[in-house]
Amino acid sequence: MSGHSKWASIKHKKAAADSKRGKVFTKLIREISLAARSAGGDPDKNPRLRKAINDARAENMPADNIKRAIQKGTGQLEGAQYEEITYEGYGPAGVAIFIQAVTDNKNRTVSEIRHIFAKSGGRIGETGCVGWMFKRMGYIDVEKDKASEEQLMDIALSNGADDLRDDGSNFEVVTSPESYEPVLEAIKGKGIEVAASNVGYLPQNYVKVEGKEAQQVLRLMEELEDHDDVQNVSSNFDISEEEIASFSQGG
Repeated sequence: MSGHSKWASIKHKKAAADSKRGKVFTKLIREISLAARSAGGDPDKNPRLRKAINDARAENMPADNIKRAIQKGTGQLEGAQYEEITYEGYGPAGVAIFIQAVTDNKNRTVSEIRHIFAKSGGRIGETGCVGWMFKRMGYIDVEKDKASEEQLMDIALSNGADDLRDDGSNFEVVTSPESYEPVLEAIKGKGIEVAASNVGYLPQNYVKVEGKEAQQVLRLMEELEDHDDVQNVSSNFDISEEEIASFSQGG
């Protein structure tokens, strides 16, 4: 599975640059509003909202923006009516791709997602075609020079994590969605820097991809992640860290 954490880390660093353009803010505001709509505007009683608010604060989103997003979700303020939708498909080399999106116009979004797949050598599929390959889990990626395996293992498992994986230059802590927050806080509480973290859909098996097809897969992933309506993209590609680094530097 080498490369999964490396790609997640690169995405995380890229998000810092994206926030200057407002792209990350847009996605976070939608997530806050949806979380508030689904389970109320009190973060103490709504773990999804609490995570969304913490993510927004980590990107230095102003408190007023967060408050308005919550109020739009609870109906106290008017705003666009967004809904969650998932898309599934296949990329080059047959890799499985699972997309979580938020949209106020499903017809527009599916058309644009289908176009991104088609021009990158992939295809959008029917609901359920690849979803069974993924499981909703939390993941926390830590670069190996930030903590020892023994230290991270002790913190992770004593706070409810399921596993600690060696993923090339990173360690990846895997948790249930319920254990994600306490494990993340415990790791940060020890002063350990986290490269990337989220609750998403992790693949249960991986497909090795190399060369030209690897670059095509990464280009497809990047284009999907850059789409305004896309919140998260998961895939079961196994691409070397060297190829990922080469792609991130412009090939």
